[in-house]
Amino acid sequence: MLKLAGSAGFGYVVSLLARLVSLIMPELPEVETVRRGLERLVVGKQIAAVTVRVPKMVKTDLEHFVMTIPGQQVQGVDRRGKYLLFDFGQLVMISHLRMEGKYLLFPDTVPEHKHFHVFLTMTDGSTLVYQDVRKFGTFDLLPKAELAAFFQKRQLGPEPTKQTFQLKTFEAALLASKKTIKPHLLDQTLVAGLGNIYVDEVLWAARVHPERRSASLKKAEIKRIHDETIRILQLGIEKGGSTVRTYQNTLGMNGSMQHYLMVYGQTGKPCQRCGTSIVKLKVGGRGTHVCPRCQKQ
Repeated sequence: MLKLAGSAGFGYVVSLLARLVSLIMPELPEVETVRRGLERLVVGKQIAAVTVRVPKMVKTDLEHFVMTIPGQQVQGVDRRGKYLLFDFGQLVMISHLRMEGKYLLFPDTVPEHKHFHVFLTMTDGSTLVYQDVRKFGTFDLLPKAELAAFFQKRQLGPEPTKQTFQLKTFEAALLASKKTIKPHLLDQTLVAGLGNIYVDEVLWAARVHPERRSASLKKAEIKRIHDETIRILQLGIEKGGSTVRTYQNTLGMNGSMQHYLMVYGQTGKPCQRCGTSIVKLKVGGRGTHVCPRCQKQ
């Protein structure tokens, strides 16, 4: 049974026992930080009931979703790109936070809130709640054996690690493409997990203008993009993500990666490398931060 309280109890959400995950366009470091927090909070818990208030969020069969998850134990919380994977043993629940998804864990009573959409009530009385102002988040429930096919269908690129993100494959894909480099990095096919913040950071570090055509890049530039993608995303994970606007991790703490951002959000400030003022452009419909001297078109 889902236990709801009036709005007066809402302040309890940010107490030590009800930690907030609040994301604005989360990228890989933020999602990985959320994963680690959820792992600490819900692994080992058994789900007693599921409530879905916005059916469109569940992309697989809704009846199967709400009837099958009760009784499942959360055996782990994994991640693939920007997707969170709740491991139920033979099954996996796939959650994508999209623009503004949040997870909250309540130890007992859940306050009423118009943006609370999915509720996983545990046998210990706690409830994991998914909140999403825009209702863009998605859920899928699949047999674990179908997980690889799920990501293959979406053409999701490799994880940004030295072991999985191969330079030769990356180079070949770029040199064969007519796409502009920034939108190409954002589409998740080359490498998983990059979003607007970290693409700007990677291209600044690699000294590549975001409007360059992928096929126009020199091999040395491609290697720099490859290497900086790995370095910057790993740094983002190490720093707990970027606290830009409302992001906090699952344990209620701010990330610190925003203190290491060289170009994103730095419009009008001097470039840390050459002193030229950072400018903001629109590339592929996305706000984009560039040093016009270091990143020549």
